[in-house]
Amino acid sequence: MRYILLLLAALMSGLVNASDVASLGLTSAPLSIACIAVFVVAYTAVIFEEKLHLRKSKPMLLSAGIIWVLIAILVENSGGDRHSIEQAVMFDLEEYAALLLFLLVAMTYVKALEERGVFQALRAWLVLQGFSFRALFWVTGALAFCISPIADNLTTALVMGAVIVAVGQKRKDFVVPAMVNVVVAANAGGAFSPFGDITTLMVWQADKIQFFDFFSLFLPSLVNWIVPAVLMTPFIPNAHPEPVSGHVRMSQGAIAMCGLFLITIALAVTFEQMFALPPFLGMMTGLSLLMFYTWIFRLRTGGYSEHQEVYVRKYGELDTFAKIAHAEWDTLFFFFGVMFAVGGLSYLGYLQLMSATMYGDVGPFITNVLVGIASAIIDNIPVMFAILDMSPEMSHFHWLLVTLTAGVGGSLLSVGSAAGVALMGQSRGTYTFMAHLRWSWAVAFGYFASIGVHMLVNG
Repeated sequence: MRYILLLLAALMSGLVNASDVASLGLTSAPLSIACIAVFVVAYTAVIFEEKLHLRKSKPMLLSAGIIWVLIAILVENSGGDRHSIEQAVMFDLEEYAALLLFLLVAMTYVKALEERGVFQALRAWLVLQGFSFRALFWVTGALAFCISPIADNLTTALVMGAVIVAVGQKRKDFVVPAMVNVVVAANAGGAFSPFGDITTLMVWQADKIQFFDFFSLFLPSLVNWIVPAVLMTPFIPNAHPEPVSGHVRMSQGAIAMCGLFLITIALAVTFEQMFALPPFLGMMTGLSLLMFYTWIFRLRTGGYSEHQEVYVRKYGELDTFAKIAHAEWDTLFFFFGVMFAVGGLSYLGYLQLMSATMYGDVGPFITNVLVGIASAIIDNIPVMFAILDMSPEMSHFHWLLVTLTAGVGGSLLSVGSAAGVALMGQSRGTYTFMAHLRWSWAVAFGYFASIGVHMLVNG
């Protein structure tokens, strides 16, 4: 029990790089324990979001503020350096800003494509092919698994989630398991690619695994998606979506915006791989392309001389800033709360506690399996930060294992990965924490099956 408590406490500490920001090392202080209690209460409110009718960002934002106030009081009482608090907060801000800008661009493009009718047209095409809900369940999952190694799991989940909502309409018995399937498939697909997930990108940059070695995780990742998909299939309604009335056409400029979205994703990868620049810079450059395109479009169609309401009725809303305003801000603020709350707990010194206890006493195999389970509770990004900060002595097999478990373990809960959190915001109350939890048993079978396949293939 002691090891479990230490793991849960320490894994909540993964955001701050111990080499960059000093920790207090006051894990047993009453105020430190109070910080953990605040975090647990806030996360409990997130878990019962559906029952409480409380947006998930609200308790996490409050908990982040309370935790850092308690830390400030603790530093003051212990005679610590106030400047170190500022360093820690600014480090968290840097990490959050990178994620925020990346997410914001992806969400803006999804909103723009949705307004242009791209997803409605795709829905119409899928319906006209005669696919049943079960077939659509597999089609969207397969697409998510195949696209995420290239486009990253977060962007893939947002795009496929929009398709599921458009196809499923109000069929919750299809939308919820299909969303779970996409989260699992997107996370699994991203786990065997160096730029398919933020965690794999971190492992690659830390030079723990070489580029082509990631592809040895392909079969374990495939099993991680296939097993739960097979188990969930009998529960998917064997009916067909409602027929599409009339001919669904995309609005003018839709194809060009799809192309710009692909270019934006390519820019994010290129900036990282060729120029060693952070991916969000490529995404922001891609956003500027969308802004220039809408400006040129309005010039060509007389948008700046015609009355605004008349123009919108004819060509639709082309204001990029309006799309930014309609991004899933609840999701973005939720990430802020999580990252700053976790950063505060890291600053208290739980990271060092975990390093000595888990990897030193328990061993790398069990620890890495538990890391995947913990990543479902805390989110896999801060968990992988924790592992890389500790840099334990592990074999190549175990570095591959922790990359796999941290990548796919987040699928066990909706809050365990950026893909799940983003889809919770996108579905507007249909796909929730509790809705995902009802299918966690199937995801767990896939999780342990993928570990078994990894042992067989790479052991």
